[in-house]
Amino acid sequence: MADLGNPKNTIEVLKKYQFNFAKKFGQNFLIDTHVLEKIIRAAEITKEDYVLEIGPGIGTMTQYLCEAAKGVVAVEIDSNLIPILQDTLSPYENVTVLHQDILKVDINRLVDEMCEGKPIKVVANLPYYITTPIIMGLFESHVPIESITVMVQKEVAVRMQVGPGTKDYGALSLAVQYYAEPYIVANVPPNCFMPRPNVGSAVIKLTRHEKPPVIVQDEKLMFSLIRASFNQRRKTLINGLSNSPEISFTKEQITQAVEELGLGMTVRGEALTLEQFARLSDWFTQLTAK
Repeated sequence: MADLGNPKNTIEVLKKYQFNFAKKFGQNFLIDTHVLEKIIRAAEITKEDYVLEIGPGIGTMTQYLCEAAKGVVAVEIDSNLIPILQDTLSPYENVTVLHQDILKVDINRLVDEMCEGKPIKVVANLPYYITTPIIMGLFESHVPIESITVMVQKEVAVRMQVGPGTKDYGALSLAVQYYAEPYIVANVPPNCFMPRPNVGSAVIKLTRHEKPPVIVQDEKLMFSLIRASFNQRRKTLINGLSNSPEISFTKEQITQAVEELGLGMTVRGEALTLEQFARLSDWFTQLTAK
């Protein structure tokens, strides 16, 4: 089978099927064998592993995954790509292509049915416009995942990795770091894709924590507090939380919480660590339990 990491072979497949890139799906196909090899190496895929690939495109990375893994499930939303995938992946018996929207797939069920219930490794070249909902959906549904190795917009990768007090620090940083250890594997310039995106990309690996780095009594409440405090970045933490429709506590209660945690009245959400958000959340949990 022709290696689709080679641009010439990709062009041939696209011509053969008269494929047109769909803007609405944010399609940018990877055409660089070095980057593909880097992703497979970073994901540490072995013959024991089951891999979930999101958005396989014409099957470029899928071919590499099939060579390395025990089994691959590739979920593709674009019906025009399904016949192409049936062709490009025809030499492989260890792959299942599902024509579905990943945001609507019951991944827990998928893992049970197709992956012997083992923790899976997720590998993807993600459409940039839905990167966050996909990654958060995977974590929040508590799917048994060992790691997620994905190509994302470079600034999103940076956001996942940074700590308090930096301009890129936000709800995504905290959510990712609560569930996983982020590590940027490689920066990838636009010329490694077809068509070329307008922004730089990066491969980031998120290795799932066995236990979250902080213990919190109500995970959902903690993330509501995090979202509310970053929704209005210029406001103080107290004002951000009191103005949020998501938060039901009074301004007095919020002020008291901030005071008792020794955070200072003018502190902003972006100054708080994950641990401080967990303590804030626990304070409110105790309050409602009284």
